[in-house]
Formats: sequence, C-alpha cells, structure tokens
Amino acid sequence: MEFAMGAIGSFLPKLSELLGDEYTLQKSVRRDFEYLQRELQSMHAALSVVAAVPREQLQELDRLWASDVRELSQDIEDVIDTFLVRIEGPASEPQLASNPKCFKGLLVKMADLRKKFWARHQLATAIKDIKDQVHEVANRDGRYRGPHGVVASLTAAATTRVTTTVDPRLIALYGAQKNIVGIADAKAEVMTKLFKGDDVSRKQLKILSIVGFGGLGKTTLANAVYSELSGQFDRRAFVTVSRNPDVKKVLRDLLYELDNPKFCELSGATLLDERQLIDQLRNSLHTIRYSIVIDDLWDVQAWETIRYAMADSNCGSRIITTTRNLDVSKACCSSNNDIIYNMKPLSDDDSRILFYKRIFPSETGCPHELEQVSREILKKCGGIPLAIITLASHLAGDQHIKPKDEWDALLNSIGRGLTRGGGVEEMRRILSLSYYDIHYNLKTCLLYLSIFPEDTKISKDRLIRRWIAEGFLQGENHGTNLIDLGESYFNTLINRSMIQPVGINVEGRARACRVHDMMLDLICELSSEENFVTILDVIKGGTPFRRKIRRMSLQKSIAEITPTRLAHTSKLEQVRSFSVFSSAANQMLPLSRFQVLRVLDLEGCNLRGSHHHLNLQSIGNLLHLRYLGLRGTSAHELPREIGKLQFLQILDVRKTWVKLPSSVVSLGHLMCLYVSPAIQVPIGLRNLTSLEELTGLSVGRYCVDIVKELGHLTNLRTLDICWGGSEKKEDHEDQALVESLHNLRNLWSLEIRGMGEHVYLSQDWLPPPHLHTLVLRVWLQKLPTWFGSSSLLPLLSHLHINIREARLEDIQTLGMLPALRVVFLRASVNLATEQCDVEKFVLSTDAFPCARQCHFLNVTMVPSNFPQGAMPMVQSLRFSFRVLDILSGDFDLSMRNLPSLEDIYIDYDMKKARREDRERAQDMMSRVLKEHPNRPSPYPSFHCEEASRR
Repeated sequence: MEFAMGAIGSFLPKLSELLGDEYTLQKSVRRDFEYLQRELQSMHAALSVVAAVPREQLQELDRLWASDVRELSQDIEDVIDTFLVRIEGPASEPQLASNPKCFKGLLVKMADLRKKFWARHQLATAIKDIKDQVHEVANRDGRYRGPHGVVASLTAAATTRVTTTVDPRLIALYGAQKNIVGIADAKAEVMTKLFKGDDVSRKQLKILSIVGFGGLGKTTLANAVYSELSGQFDRRAFVTVSRNPDVKKVLRDLLYELDNPKFCELSGATLLDERQLIDQLRNSLHTIRYSIVIDDLWDVQAWETIRYAMADSNCGSRIITTTRNLDVSKACCSSNNDIIYNMKPLSDDDSRILFYKRIFPSETGCPHELEQVSREILKKCGGIPLAIITLASHLAGDQHIKPKDEWDALLNSIGRGLTRGGGVEEMRRILSLSYYDIHYNLKTCLLYLSIFPEDTKISKDRLIRRWIAEGFLQGENHGTNLIDLGESYFNTLINRSMIQPVGINVEGRARACRVHDMMLDLICELSSEENFVTILDVIKGGTPFRRKIRRMSLQKSIAEITPTRLAHTSKLEQVRSFSVFSSAANQMLPLSRFQVLRVLDLEGCNLRGSHHHLNLQSIGNLLHLRYLGLRGTSAHELPREIGKLQFLQILDVRKTWVKLPSSVVSLGHLMCLYVSPAIQVPIGLRNLTSLEELTGLSVGRYCVDIVKELGHLTNLRTLDICWGGSEKKEDHEDQALVESLHNLRNLWSLEIRGMGEHVYLSQDWLPPPHLHTLVLRVWLQKLPTWFGSSSLLPLLSHLHINIREARLEDIQTLGMLPALRVVFLRASVNLATEQCDVEKFVLSTDAFPCARQCHFLNVTMVPSNFPQGAMPMVQSLRFSFRVLDILSGDFDLSMRNLPSLEDIYIDYDMKKARREDRERAQDMMSRVLKEHPNRPSPYPSFHCEEASRR
C-alpha cells in the first residue's frame, strides 16, 4: 500500500508541472489532467490511512483496492514520464538542429516537431484510457474512507528532518567488540573449547560449529572470537555462505583473503571452476596454520564442497562455522576432535543491559515508572538480541523515548513470547511492529533492500543514489538536497534497527549496512506481496510471469530461468529497475527490451562472457534511465548514443577501463559522475552544471583545460581528483586549480591525491564555508595561513594533510579548529639526516576539543606532553617518540589526562638507541598505559600504516 502512496506522491508534482504554462496541452487533455490530479490527491489521502494498518488486519476488499491503485499509479507515471522524455528529450541530431540556416537542420527541426505533435496525440489517447480506469477504481465500493483527523496526523508525520543522524547510543551496540553486551562469557567458553587438549590435539585441525536460530548472535560471537585470534595464525579468513550459496564465490573469497598474491596472479580467479579453486586453496593451506570462519551455512552440500578445500596441515588450524540447522552443524563436526556449541540466549541481566543501553543515556538509567513494563517486555523477548534491539529501537523513537502508555500498548501487542513457543513467527511479528511504525517513505526505501542478495554489504552511497534515481526521495522544498535527505533516511533505518550499520567511523557515520536474515525474510515477503521487487532466483522454472515486473533482481544463476525464456515470457516493458549481481552475470538480458528503465546496475559483474546478451549500443534507447552502474565490470567503451540520456543522474564507471565518448558532456541532468584516474574525461566538462559529486578525475600536468573547466561546476559538493601537477612552484597548472577552487563555494568534501606530487594552494585562497572534509594526499610546502582562522573553517571535521615545511606551531594551529574530529598530519623527513621537521611540540590545554582520532606521522612528542584539558575526546592517537626520551629519568607522558583514549600507535625513534633500548622503552610504555583507566593497548610502528588507512 505504501508503494502506491510513494508513486502518487512522486508524480503529483509532475502533474502540476504539466498543468503549468511551459507545456501546451489541448483543453480536453488539460481537463483530464485536472481530474486526475483531484482524484489522485484523494486516493493519496485514503491510502495514508490504509498504509498505517498491518496487512493482515486489512479486509480483503481494502487490499484489492490498494493493489489496483498501486498498479494504476505506476502506469500513470510511466505515461507521464514517456511524454516528458519525448517532449524534453534530445533532438535526432543536435548539431544540425542548432543551425536553422542549414537545410538538413530545418528537416531535423521539422522531424522533432512532428515527434512532439505525435507525442501529444498519444498522451491524449493514453490519458483518456487512464481516466476511465481511475474513475472505475475511485468508485469501486465507495473505497474512499478515513476521518480527516487520521489523514491530517499522518500527513504531519510525513515531515522528515533532513538533519537525522545515527543515534550515538547505537555505537555502543555496533562499535568495538568490547562494547558488545553478553558476549564475553560465550567468547571465553568458545576459546577454551578451541584450544583445549594436549600438544598432540593442538596440532590437529579442529572445527567448532555454533548452532542456534536467527537473531541469537551467532555471527557476533564468531566475529568476536575471530578478532581475538588475530596474530595467532599465519593466515585467516571470514566468509559468508547464505541460504542460496554461490559456492564458487565463497571459494574465491576464501582464496582472496587467505592468499591474495595467488588470487591476483590468477586475475581474480573469476574463470576457475570449483575443482580448480579447491586445488588452489589446498596448495595455499597445506603447510600453514590458518583460522577460518564459515558464517551462515544452510545446507550440508555447500559445507562438503567447502570442506574439500580445507587442507589439514597438522599445524593446529581452526575452523568455526555458524548455522541455524543442527544437522548441518553435525555434518561440520564429523571428527571426534570437533565441537558443537549451542548458542544460548542472553541472561536476564545482559538482556536488561542491552535493552537499557539502546534506550536510555548511560547517566540516567531506566525511570522507575518504566521498570516493571520493561521487565515484562524483556520476558517476552526471551534473551534474543535481535528482538531486544528491535523493540528497544521502537521505544527509543528516533532518540526520543516514548511515553509509558505506548510501552504498555507494545507489551500487550506481543504474543506468547519467544521463550514459550512463539519462535520464528513471533520474531517476525516483533520485527513487523517496527516496520509499521515508520513512515511510508521509509517503508518504500526499506523494502527496496530486497533487491540485494542476503548477507550483502550494501554501500550507503550506492543505495542512496539508487533511491534518488527511483524517485523515492522527494524534497520538502526547492532547497532540499536529495543526498542529504537520503542519508537522513538511511540513518533513521539504522536508528530503528531495521538495518545494521557497517563501518561506523569516529564521526558516527556508517559507510554501509547489512540486513539481518530475519528482517530480510520479512522484507522479501512484503515486497513480493506488493509486487514491488521480483527476485528471479526464487521463481521456479515452470512458473509463468503473470504480474507486471516493475523491479527485477538477478541474484544467482538458475538453470531453469534462461535469458531467452525471460525475454520472451516476461513483460519487460514495465521494468523500472534491473539489477544483476556477479553470480548471475551470465543471464544478462537484452537491453533493447526495456522501455521505461530508470536504474541499470551491473556493478561487479564480469560481462565478458555475456556479450551476446549485453549490447551497450542500445543504452542510447533507454531514455528514462537515471542510474547507470558499471563499476567493476568489463565494459571498455560506452557508445556515443549515451548523450541521448538527458535524464541520467548517476554514472558510475569506477574500476573499469571504459572509454567515455565526447557526448557524455551533454548530460545536463547528471548529478554524480564517478570515474577512475585512468579514464580520460572529454573536454566540455563545464557543461555538466548539475554535477554535485565528481570523483576519480585525473587532472594536472597536460590537463589544464580540464582544470579550468572545474571552476564552472559551481554546484559541486564533493570533488575528488588525482593530481599530476608539477614540482615547480606556482606552475600554471596549480594556478588554474586554485582559480577553479575559488569558484566552488558549495564544496562539502575536497580530496586531492597524487603520488608524491606537490600542489601549491596560494595563501590567499579562502576555503568554502561549508567545508567538512579536506584530504590533501599530495604535498603542501607549508601549512596555509587560512588554517589559523577558525572562522574560515567552522565545520571542518576531517583533515588529512602532508606538509614539507611543518613547524612547531602548526599542530597547535590545527588544534584550534572547533569542529575537527579526525586529523592525519604527515610531516616531512629529511632523508639526509633522517630527522623529523617537527620535534617536541607542546599542546595547549584547549587543543583539539572535539577530536576523536589524531594521527601525527614523523612528529615527535616530548617526555611530558598532554596537559589537562587537551584532547578530551580523543580515542585513537599516533605519534613518534624517541626511545632515549622514554628511558630518561623525567619521563612523564601524562597519558592519564586523555580520558577517552582507546588505541595508541607509537613510532619509536631509534636515534642513538640500541635494539635492547627499544625493548626497554616498549616495556616502560606498556606499564604507563596500564595505569590508564581504559587500558589502551600500544601498537608498535609496523602496525601504523594500517591504522592510518582506517
């Protein structure tokens, strides 16, 4: 039901646009449009009432009516979009049409006028037919119902705050392993079982299988043990299998993690069959000690294939599997030395801690009036972490705790409870409570995730851009930025625990998400019922395609479903989204069959074996296309006809060797262009005035024209370029870059990369006022003076900078930036003397007030350096230290003055020191850190590069 609402809400503005003065419509067509507008507004109001009711509580007639509205609304939008494409689309030959004095140009203009006249005629015919259908649906059994009060309240709830961020209380649930509730005892027990026995058994391969139903935390436990085992094995890997496994992909992932050089030598091993992959793995493992986690096994056959690749080297290797199926667990543990570990629910105390940690700030705890109802709710959760977190997120209400009467209502709505036989069905009911509590816009965005295979790490950026292309994100006003709105939606779904964040950084931003299997089951079921997404993997070979397919997802190669059968038996004319994942790349469909396609996402697919199905030349006919994702494919050339895609918003060709035609610069609606440095962007970039994000562009030496054109892209918010500038000061390339950057006043993120290159940002360049991220991986000669004015950089939060002539006061200057949370400063080292340019800097008491991560490379601390008040929030710290300073009698690092410190990376400066001096210094440093309340672990210098890339 919510999909019909979303569709109507997205194209009602288009109806208003068509009724404006810009489009010349016949009077009868205009009257029909006005009728449609009134009726659809009424439908939209009525649907808002229906969409708030759980599907199982609706009467059958209501469901049928809502289903009819959904299909009808999408048909109407297709008709309107087709008209807009034909009216606003490109002329047959733009270069001829622009020259009216040319006879051919006049012919082209006349042809275009005939096309537009015919388009208007077709529109009039189609609208009359749709008007009749709307009239029939609108009057069927008097379906328009719902008091104005309900409609009004739901309409008010539709207002989405663009400023929504990830609830900071969630970081405790998805952050460091040590913050995970109720896992310590289980981890200790598993570790004991893995290494229990005498020296003989320690040399044998041992398998431990964690078994339990969904939501118990099997993967969390396995990951905690996996992290604990770091450093104890020669090689290790963590791979996920899932319900419908692509075993070849699992074997490739294992080879990639266990023996990356071999994987690269085999060109990614994409062309090897299962037997060849097994042989390569056995050859890599037969003489080493390894640890492997095989997560989410569903059947014995998949395990048996994977097990063939696990050579027993008699070096004490360990394998951990997780599964919901006890028979699979028994198959994994066929040896007397193997162990089955039954996952247990959380204890009452741990359940309460997890529940309260999600809802209440740590300093307040649970109010007295909510203690009894919270105990009753937890009793029904039965110690299941997924159920506890889901209900807690529901009650947290987007960082605002709900009143007690809503707690009571929630308690009464939950059934028998998971510990008293409710099981999986009751878990689904608990999850659905949160689903029906969110706004219909969020429901649409959530169910869209059914397009992705289970256990997929879904990039936030990729997902939001696809939401934009599908039209799910509608700004409240003209100034709303859709990318910001999408991030707000993404964060709200995280806050509600509908999706799980992946890679939360120190700023509280998640790079990606995953969907728990239980939630994905619910999403896929609802999505199928609403005919929102069609997953071809789950359709049997003999099943006819009776319904219109709106969004098609090819996730796995299925023998019964051939491309020929799909192309001839399914209605591809209504498909809006076509997503193909790597396992199904051999089932590519001919693009010429699609007529209203908006999203074409082939990311990660090897298309070399599918050329007889994929004809990129026909991309020029996909005039409705908004999103074209070719990242990581074998595509090597885009056709010139891509210039016809005047509605294209996102073009992603990263990690390809694709050649961009000159017509790319005529894509006037392009918002996001993602390329690789090896890809040459044609001259004319200045025409892409709608661009908001441009990444991977190679500029600098021999690219002065491109550099100058950047200055015309005044809507850019994100710019990531690969710089190949000159070593000469004030070179003309550098001047052109500075002049262009002067014009980009809307930049939010600027990154300049290069291999040892210099870039000379003149001292009078003023950074844009909204700058949040500044990454300069090239070398600056000195710190620009504008860093000294905090008013010029009020929002700068992430800074990465390399300085040749770094000075003592530069660190203190950066420490005064009010919003800085992440700083990575690399000072130059004199190669002749091997001395750092910055030595013995001292911080003031108010330095780095908001910083969470401070990494200073080639910067030496003095023996006493951290005064009370400096870096009060820093969690991760890196610096250099002279070994002889540590061994001196007045050593006092004052580390106790850093209350939030968790990780510290130390580069030991060995000037005039011996090897044994270093060992003594490390021991002294360890003793100093043990006195810190957080007991941060020191990482020596050989771990620092990895830390700097986090």
